[in-house]
Amino acid sequence: MNKPTFAQRLEKLLFLNRSLAENPDMEAFFNQVCSTCVELLPCEVASILTLDEKGPFLRFLAIPWFHRQALQDVRVPLKGSLAGRSLTSDQVVIALDVSREPDHFKGADQASGFVTRSLIAAPIHHLGKALAVLQAVNLSAAPDAEDLLLLSFLTSQAAIGFHLVALQTKDKKANEEMKQLERMKSDFIAIASHELRTPLGLVLGHSTFLREVIDPNYRPQMDIIVRNAMRLKEIVDNMANLENFQRGTSSLRRQTFSVKRLVEETRDSFYQEATQKGLSIQVKTDSSPMVVEGDVEKIRIALDNLVRNAITFTNPGGHVLITAYPKSDYVEVSVIDDGIGIPAADLPRIFERFYQAESHLTRKHGGLGLGLSVAKIMIEMHGGRIWAESVEGKGSKFTFLLPLVSSKNKITSSVEQS
Repeated sequence: MNKPTFAQRLEKLLFLNRSLAENPDMEAFFNQVCSTCVELLPCEVASILTLDEKGPFLRFLAIPWFHRQALQDVRVPLKGSLAGRSLTSDQVVIALDVSREPDHFKGADQASGFVTRSLIAAPIHHLGKALAVLQAVNLSAAPDAEDLLLLSFLTSQAAIGFHLVALQTKDKKANEEMKQLERMKSDFIAIASHELRTPLGLVLGHSTFLREVIDPNYRPQMDIIVRNAMRLKEIVDNMANLENFQRGTSSLRRQTFSVKRLVEETRDSFYQEATQKGLSIQVKTDSSPMVVEGDVEKIRIALDNLVRNAITFTNPGGHVLITAYPKSDYVEVSVIDDGIGIPAADLPRIFERFYQAESHLTRKHGGLGLGLSVAKIMIEMHGGRIWAESVEGKGSKFTFLLPLVSSKNKITSSVEQS
């Protein structure tokens, strides 16, 4: 084998480095390290061995394809092998004649039918510790200082591969833990919404009945019970809506309806709540009915959640405005308030489930952080789009678009209709 020039060898190292950046497939990368080693030194074959998890052995991580089947189950002892000596001593081991080496392990040759005559083994480090060995077999000549320098470059690049493997493993574990947390959240939502619905219905039914028959002097106290039970019902309904969507059981009961009428009905349903808090609630709409096709109750849920959010985060003396106007083939509905606003850092995440802009230690307004995520789901199920604009201390504006009946276009949505 003719040894390449130093410049040619450096070029091969650079190519190896680029291949890792372009395609972080670790199995392919480690095999390419071995192929590059064969060309750089040169030698007949090269392999990478790493510590076995089950005992004081090394196992083959990367080997030539023609030896793969024969060597994949071979375990190389740490004591009694040149690769093991390199790993435990953390030094390069050079054996120009393995027949003179008492530590030469013959098991690999016996399994593959290969004959090892000379060998060089170099440790591969990760986080300051040798955990693998790059092994070059049957060198064409005794290695010189240039060979050893290039070999150290090669083991350094292999070390980068091990670092990426560790990062990928850590990332995979984090993703699995995240999926487990998501499953736990979904289970909590399903169980809680189911278990709370029946007793809450009984509380509401009996308290509403009692309010009509008790002494009028006690009605304010009964109103408090009814009002807070209704708040609980809203939370449970949001949980149920979210759970139904996640499980794919949520469907649309399509019909044509007037957005203008829906907006006015929403204003009327929240008028008393807004007035009691000292807020004004108004509507501004186009004179046309603005007819859309969809599930009116799901759009009502979305709009209710946006208006309720505006009332919750607007201080007494503030204003809530609901607007609806046709925009080309769509109707644009906005809920605008002059409340406390949303910090810029929190704005991108406000539609996430359970996310709340307020600190959990100082939050005063209650809720589970589901209202906006449910609103987003309901709008996107209809091929619509929803977004928010806000300035902290000055107020917020939540807007959604829905296709008008005459529209043949659909707004791109990341949520498929179930």
